[in-house]
Amino acid sequence: MSYGVPVTRALHPNARRVAEALTAAGVDGAVQELPEPATTAAQAAAQLGVELGAIANSLIFVADGEPVLVLSSAAHRVDTEMVARLLGVSALDRADRDQVRAATGYPIGGVAPVGHPAPLRTLVDVALAAYPVVWAGAGTPHTVFPTSYPELLRITGGSPAEVG
Repeated sequence: MSYGVPVTRALHPNARRVAEALTAAGVDGAVQELPEPATTAAQAAAQLGVELGAIANSLIFVADGEPVLVLSSAAHRVDTEMVARLLGVSALDRADRDQVRAATGYPIGGVAPVGHPAPLRTLVDVALAAYPVVWAGAGTPHTVFPTSYPELLRITGGSPAEVG
């Protein structure tokens, strides 16, 4: 897949780690650089010219002391009570910046669904299946990559779930 804005300079080390993980997973879509930083899904969607729902937010939560990655369509918020029940835990809490960095190796605002120090329990929002192309973060607020819902499930080892 080739979409969006081509990378015009050397990739940041975080984005390079994502690109390497994608290559290792046999993904055709390449990491692409946005013209401007996208610190929100709405900014990314506007720059890519896609619907907000086609953006996969990579959100880290903590469930019973363990990090959980929830890849959610940006069209809605994660229902933490519903996801906690789905996971069979008493509570699902947003991870703080240190927990996010420890679990993923990326800062908040640049979390990618791949390239983590260790595998994470991952849920992938079924709402993303409505889009032929899904865009995910690639390690920095400037970088994204195109994928599909089935491919996102495969490369993350995630489970399909209703999260919002």
